[in-house]
Amino acid sequence: MQRYGQVIQIKPEKLEEYKRYHAHIWPEVAKTITDCNIRNYSIYQKDGYLFSYYEYIGTDYAKDMAKMAADKKTQEWWDVVMPLQSPLPTRKEGEWWAEMEEVFHQD
Repeated sequence: MQRYGQVIQIKPEKLEEYKRYHAHIWPEVAKTITDCNIRNYSIYQKDGYLFSYYEYIGTDYAKDMAKMAADKKTQEWWDVVMPLQSPLPTRKEGEWWAEMEEVFHQD
């Protein structure tokens, strides 16, 4: 299992809308997340930032992320929620959510 942490900004005027969508995530999107070997997925918000955490239990992360990106319902979901976000200018090439470095973990 591999842990992932990511960060992105949320447009201040869009936070409540973002929260409403995630309170009622589309079932097909939730299923795709599970089918792509993601578990224990959480998103937190603070001061205009969204922080996500999830655990990847698969064996080919790139393949599973490509599978997710190819899913039509997930693409529709992203078309709705991505305009509510503002990616960090310091993110790596190709990232939307910026990957964070884990500096501490305790089981």
